[in-house]
Amino acid sequence: MMEKFTILVEQGEDGYLISEVIELPGCHTQAKTYDELLKRTKEAISLYLTMKKPEETKTKFLSLQQLEVEV
Repeated sequence: MMEKFTILVEQGEDGYLISEVIELPGCHTQAKTYDELLKRTKEAISLYLTMKKPEETKTKFLSLQQLEVEV
């Protein structure tokens, strides 16, 4: 059975790419390239799901925004 997950991808100060799986708290990984990051993220999801079943979420991911605020 295939299941879809939403991932947030950021780039750290050291240049590494970091992914976080929105639906699975604490499920994240990092890599130097985008392709490697996606591969590692799939592995992280598989490992997460074998160790812990995710709680059923009642929300649906809609968007990601960046806001600019004067400080």
